[in-house]
Amino acid sequence: MKRIYLFCFVIAIGIAAFLRLYNFEGFVTFLGDQGRDAIIVKRILALEHLPAIGAPSSVGQVYLGPFYYYLIAPFLLLFNFNPVGLAFGVALLSIAGTAFAYLAVKKETNNLTALLFVFLLATSLPLINLSRFSWNPNLLPYFSFATIYFFYLWYKKNSSLYAMLFGVFLAFSFQLHYLTALIMPSLLIFYLYLLRKSKYKKNLLTQTLYALIAFIVFVSPLIIFDLRHDFLNVKNFIALFREKGLANSSSVDAKLFETVNYFVAHSLQIDVSKIVSLVIILFLTLLAYLANKKNTASVFINLNLIVIIFYLIGFSLLQTPRLLHYYGPIYLSFYLLLSQIPLFLKTKYVQIATAILIGVSFIFVNVQKYSFFYQPPNNQIGGARNFAATFHNYIKKQPIQIVTIPFTETDGQFRYFLEKDGYQILSHDSPQQAEELYVICFQKCTPQDDPQWQIAAFYNKKVVASWKADRATIYKIIHGTN
Repeated sequence: MKRIYLFCFVIAIGIAAFLRLYNFEGFVTFLGDQGRDAIIVKRILALEHLPAIGAPSSVGQVYLGPFYYYLIAPFLLLFNFNPVGLAFGVALLSIAGTAFAYLAVKKETNNLTALLFVFLLATSLPLINLSRFSWNPNLLPYFSFATIYFFYLWYKKNSSLYAMLFGVFLAFSFQLHYLTALIMPSLLIFYLYLLRKSKYKKNLLTQTLYALIAFIVFVSPLIIFDLRHDFLNVKNFIALFREKGLANSSSVDAKLFETVNYFVAHSLQIDVSKIVSLVIILFLTLLAYLANKKNTASVFINLNLIVIIFYLIGFSLLQTPRLLHYYGPIYLSFYLLLSQIPLFLKTKYVQIATAILIGVSFIFVNVQKYSFFYQPPNNQIGGARNFAATFHNYIKKQPIQIVTIPFTETDGQFRYFLEKDGYQILSHDSPQQAEELYVICFQKCTPQDDPQWQIAAFYNKKVVASWKADRATIYKIIHGTN
């Protein structure tokens, strides 16, 4: 029987790899954020700049940590600076994360639960979509689950090693996205309960110190950055709530219903009412409660349940869109609860049949939405490379500056290939005067009259050339004579 389970596990990982790598480069997202990250990673590999901070968050300009850049840097080098390497690194790490999660669940529960769990992870549309391009939140589902798991092992084994691993992975998760903070209340409540019940409080407090030190060490670049910049990050984070209205002021229960509904829609890929979504969550909550009597891993199951509940409540208080990646920290916990359903049936054969039914139904719903099966590739990497190549015959003096109209359009993907080809490009916020200014118009425009500050600050503007590339018109502007 062990060989059968092992064979099924290998099949599941094979499916996970296939769905994450099939028709890969043609469907890789490579837009402004990915281009920006590729530039930063290229500079790390060239030892030009070793960043102490990561990308800014989409709301409030709160900077993440640099962990993600260093994690994926080897893959850009492996692919000879082709940015598909960054996406491949994310895909490979997500496959490894799937295998790790399976082994963790298998160790703490049973073979059947672990197998259903790994098949859900392998075929889950949100997890597949997140694993097929490079972006800092995309690996958060696996790192947050590892954080929860090591926290549980710390409780179970009373081990300083697991306490430190918890601190390390919490730091990593926190650097991937600040929404990791929403799993902390549940872990804190569990910790306080553990501290109250513990007969070895001194030992537990010592281990807590180890966890805290590990966390601080691995977020130290962010701490140093804030100390050197008058606590810029902390101030921006506080401003999210005080000035930008991130804390929700509408009906809390309505927002909670909406949050749960979007979570069920993303994780299960089904379109149901808010009431049905809430019923699904309550049903799984009941199953987790009953697991206390049927499962030796009830603490692990209940810990994941508590994390889900507090995360959804906390997220419902935020004024952010209910996008797929914002639920990253709890996807794996949710699939773990779903994998518990067969255990509440009496005979082993009925349990296996139920697990197969759940798995097949889940795959059937998800497979219909695998765009890489049914749609033509967008070839964003090749498109950005070709777009950047059109500049080569026009650039005569450097450094250059690039601006887009409207400003909401991105140019990071073009900047990467131009910098890779050896051109000196000023950053968007550089006060230095460029020798040549290139304005990429994605709509009808008069570039020399646009109010963007990079254009306004470029003195004696003279348009000397223009050409079309893809869906844009590019204007070359130089300093004319008075």
